[in-house]
Amino acid sequence: MNPRQSKQKPQPLSAPEAGATLDQWLSWLESIHPTEIDLGLDRVLVVLRRLFRKNPRARVITVAGTNGKGSAVATLEILLQAAGRRTGAYTSPHLQKYNERIRIDGQDIDDATLISVFEKVEAARGSVSLTYFEFGTLAAFVALSESGVQDWILEVGLGGRLDAVNVIDADLAIITSIDIDHVAFLGDNREVIGFEKAGILRPGIPAVVADMDPPRSVLQQAAAQKVALVRAGQDYEIREAITDSGGIAAALHIQGNTFRLPSGPLPVESVAAAVMALRALEPDMEQAAIEAVLGHAKAPGRFELLQRKPDLYLDVGHNPHAATWLSARLQLLKGLGCKVHAVYAALGDKDVEGVAQAMALVVDRWYLAGLDVPRGLGSDALRVRLESCALAQVSAHDTVASAIAAAKTDAAANDIIIVFGSFFTVAEARMLLL
Repeated sequence: MNPRQSKQKPQPLSAPEAGATLDQWLSWLESIHPTEIDLGLDRVLVVLRRLFRKNPRARVITVAGTNGKGSAVATLEILLQAAGRRTGAYTSPHLQKYNERIRIDGQDIDDATLISVFEKVEAARGSVSLTYFEFGTLAAFVALSESGVQDWILEVGLGGRLDAVNVIDADLAIITSIDIDHVAFLGDNREVIGFEKAGILRPGIPAVVADMDPPRSVLQQAAAQKVALVRAGQDYEIREAITDSGGIAAALHIQGNTFRLPSGPLPVESVAAAVMALRALEPDMEQAAIEAVLGHAKAPGRFELLQRKPDLYLDVGHNPHAATWLSARLQLLKGLGCKVHAVYAALGDKDVEGVAQAMALVVDRWYLAGLDVPRGLGSDALRVRLESCALAQVSAHDTVASAIAAAKTDAAANDIIIVFGSFFTVAEARMLLL
């Protein structure tokens, strides 16, 4: 998995030869550009024009946001398939295999097809230097085009305006949420970050904004481009409540109609945004059909339940905004006498203090784990950084696996274990538990 750091790299070797494996291609891709993150569209546009003489014939939906992008993509994907459309999806990062990034009709791309599209991008780029992400994005475009799917659902990797995905004009845009993350690249306040996210908007296209309080920069860009904006809290409302049985019920209210939404595992804000997008794209799909499909919406690593008694969940939340959602979700599920055991491992450039503070009210016991990856924090370093948070019952463990083992030993059958902190954290947990 590529952490997309901005660090200098050694000069790349020549491209893999015919017969190279996917692993060989991926290793080579990590070395082909001096830095792992180099925002800008110029290089990608040059190669895109060599690969495609015309814009894709497919309908393009672009999804940006701080959190909830993958959930919106996954939900819209199955809704469009239920409407009879053939879909292609591009998401990042992956959890365990690079193939997860490109889905054709809901299925991960196979190795042979992926290698084939890599070869085509390499042939087209010539002397143009592309980052790992830019190369992979162009490869995804080739794969989706060759598959003949009708809808491309594209998740922005970082920001929006200067992200490689944004070289393709969207027919509909979704902005899931706007909060502070990737400060070094996007800025340290919501107005600046909102400007970057709103870069995926296009004049006159419809767009859904799931953020209840979008920055002025988003609204100003939408108004300037005469975007047909659909806003949470104004054009639709989401309501959640505890049922008599102790579960969670959610409903989407649109112009006098009420849609039942699933109680999980995906964030209801992302699910609702996908429904609103679908209503713009496929207005004739019946409400009953939409509700039936939503019950099957899921995405790996998004509040994913892997084990019972105790219930063990995985979540890729890695910033305070995501942790606030996760904390509220756990609080709703936390019954009388239930304790929450949190296995937390994180990258060093994240706001780990903000994440811990957002989770502190719901977590009864912490198991801090080390991540042996670039930018990963060791458990002792993580513990030092969290000393100011005054967390209750903290223990440190060298690995995610040992932290999970300790949590499972301590947890009662009616307790909850949550493993979270980054894609790396969840990837390690899934390899262990699946």
